Amino acid sequence: MTKKIKLLLAEDEPSLGLIVKETLETRNFEVCYANDGNEALEFYKTEKPDILVLDVMMPKKDGFTLAQEIREDDKSIPIIFLTAKSQTKDVLEGFSSGGNDYLKKPFSMEELIVRINALLDRVSLKTNHEQIHIGSYIFNYTKQSLNLNESSVLLTHREAELLFHLYQKKNEVLDRTYILNKLWGNDDFFNARSMDVFISKLRKKLQEDVNVQIVNIRGFGYKLIC
Repeated sequence: MTKKIKLLLAEDEPSLGLIVKETLETRNFEVCYANDGNEALEFYKTEKPDILVLDVMMPKKDGFTLAQEIREDDKSIPIIFLTAKSQTKDVLEGFSSGGNDYLKKPFSMEELIVRINALLDRVSLKTNHEQIHIGSYIFNYTKQSLNLNESSVLLTHREAELLFHLYQKKNEVLDRTYILNKLWGNDDFFNARSMDVFISKLRKKLQEDVNVQIVNIRGFGYKLIC
């Protein structure tokens, strides 16, 4: 029998929370359901889930704060945010607080399940790519860090995912639409702006090696040259 994936769901709207919980349980997930941020944190500590699905607006502790606290303990557990917020600054705040994905309400259960499975697949990939050489840098995908000589720079989850995909297509063009759909869920204007911000951050963190560049191929995407 296939081992069930343990998922922590934090959602303060009971009707939605129960629908999500019951649907996921029919898809071979073991679901721990919390109604607020504090309860979710306790479940995280005791149940050791494989993936987190967190509502942003919750009583006692919001989803962004909860994710930041969990990231202090675990840098790699996948986190998906559920929220009615849709402005670019809210999306960026979600990613900077440690989120891997961001699903806007209302959403379909099939879309949520697809995104959960995609994140779990990427976690599995990480175990086979712990150390990657990018020019003079050593990129540790598991620890989400860039090491150069004796110095180390931490990456956010989104930066690490984006750099990994760039590396997989190194010296070739990484299609802009493909990576937006793969990591952000769709290629709308707000997500495109968000990706541009993350590309800029990666460039700054790779600037110590002049032989490493992330080049914008206008109209097509980006190329990691190394």
